[in-house]
Amino acid sequence: MIEWFTIVQVAVAVAGGLLCVIVGLAGRKPNDLTMGAAALVELLLIVQLIIAIVSPLFGNEPSGSLLEFYIYLVSAVLLPVAGGFWALIERSRWSTVILGAVCLAVAVMVYRMNAIWFVQGA
Repeated sequence: MIEWFTIVQVAVAVAGGLLCVIVGLAGRKPNDLTMGAAALVELLLIVQLIIAIVSPLFGNEPSGSLLEFYIYLVSAVLLPVAGGFWALIERSRWSTVILGAVCLAVAVMVYRMNAIWFVQGA
């Protein structure tokens, strides 16, 4: 993992999550803005997956459990996809709120992945 990229990823996920929750609670259905926020979070997760695969090859080893890290990462990658499908199938204000909750959950998961990679001892 790259620490600055993790910080950017958490910030984008929190911003996207708050945006979706606010828009959803205002009564708006999923639109290009909210779906785009979730898609951006997903794109950053895919980049994080690539970084996590390549980093150990360049000497950036995790200090914690690699299995736990990848379980978090794969779960986080699946969340925006599932939330996006939900938002496309059930076009209501609550699906927009769910997109926000998904983005906020991803932010927490990425923060935890950072702790596993850099802080947690094996």
